[in-house]
Amino acid sequence: MDYLPLFADLRQRPVLVVGGGEVAARKIDLLLRAGAAVRIVAQSLSPELEQRRQASQVSWLAERFVPQQLDDVFLVIAATDDAGLNAEVFEQANQRQLLANVVDDQPKCSFIFPSIVDRSPIVVAISSSGTAPVLARLLREKLETLLPASLGKMAEIAGSWRERVKQRFTSMRSRRRFWEQAFDGSFATLVTAGQIPQAEQVLQQQLDNPESIAQNGEVTLVGAGPGDAGLLTLRGLQVMQQADVVLYDFLVSEGVLDLVRRDSDKICVGKRAGSHSMAQDDINHLLVKLARQGKKVVRLKGGDPFIFGRGGEELQAVKAAGIPFQVVPGVTAAAGATAYAGIPLTHRDYSQSVTFITGHLRPDGSSLQWETLAKGHQTLAIYMGTLKAAEISQQLIRHGRAASTPVAVIGRGTRVDQQVLTGTLDNLEHLAQRAPTPALLVIGEVVALHSQLAWFGYHPQTEGAQRPSVVNLA
Repeated sequence: MDYLPLFADLRQRPVLVVGGGEVAARKIDLLLRAGAAVRIVAQSLSPELEQRRQASQVSWLAERFVPQQLDDVFLVIAATDDAGLNAEVFEQANQRQLLANVVDDQPKCSFIFPSIVDRSPIVVAISSSGTAPVLARLLREKLETLLPASLGKMAEIAGSWRERVKQRFTSMRSRRRFWEQAFDGSFATLVTAGQIPQAEQVLQQQLDNPESIAQNGEVTLVGAGPGDAGLLTLRGLQVMQQADVVLYDFLVSEGVLDLVRRDSDKICVGKRAGSHSMAQDDINHLLVKLARQGKKVVRLKGGDPFIFGRGGEELQAVKAAGIPFQVVPGVTAAAGATAYAGIPLTHRDYSQSVTFITGHLRPDGSSLQWETLAKGHQTLAIYMGTLKAAEISQQLIRHGRAASTPVAVIGRGTRVDQQVLTGTLDNLEHLAQRAPTPALLVIGEVVALHSQLAWFGYHPQTEGAQRPSVVNLA
């Protein structure tokens, strides 16, 4: 190793920073987060550092560096654009056996700043020994995606329970097993959900009678987004990487499924219009059954699980069975597909509201308030509406929506083969028949902005109102 990794206790310790610009400000931010008493030597201070000085967060010691300023400090940082001054600070620090860092000058560093993943009190430091800082940053970004923000709170609670656990379990092996079960079980789930009192109750139960703790698993409902794996949330990725088994729908893209932990079981329980591979009651039963086997179950749904996804029904069954659960929302199709098609759902000149509708209508169509939906200057985003496109068009026109109202059918939204077909309300059925599935219907004046704002893939070709434009983004 070129450098020995250490974690220094800087609380209330004096640290000298020579320099008052933006580079110095970034280092000072880290020092203050660690509780250091920062002293600055600089000809002037950046606006950020001046604010910190006025708030008594730092001390402006002097405008010029003199060696005596090093006599009672713990370590020193040189962050000026004067190479000679930086070298002098480094040499004077070396003479006093002080740790010194000259920013962006690795040979003049007796210590270096690593890339940091901060989940205090859990801190992960990554270093390339100054040889490839960009690579270290990229590695940090990858770790950021895998380490949940709740780790810090989990560690704080664990620290407050250490003595009790130590008194209860005399052997190190028993203590290790206790914490492994806690960090990999419902305690961790409850902390993530912000249910701290319940999490501590679980610890107490496990401490009082570890053998009697039910070995139930947990269920996490995750929104997979509309297709593009890049729209999966950070929390969704973290949960998928921890899953023992994943139940997924047909709407979940291959790109998202590729992000599931490699050794987890994947079970397709998908539904398509007119075709169900598994009844809803069977899915509910399977979620409970797998969780009772002690497994971490992820229920992966396209879009957002609480928007026309029956996520609420599934969690009701899980709740009734006494299984711990949590929800990770996702980017719903109406938000994702329209954004990728360059169609804003609202616009102050064209639409002051947006309504999400499911196209699974009752035979008589009585489930929808057509008079309200037919009013202008609003956007209708219709899920699962391709089979009922003719009825939707007829009802809206019958109740007063202009036949010339712009419409779009977005097939396979946000994916590389996305297609956007635009036209008018009176030819909605024709557009829906041509669109690949899954498809979203968008009705409203905002659709006219598609020709201006389309950005994903090829730009659309302008066509006449009666002939919808077809954009093939394969």
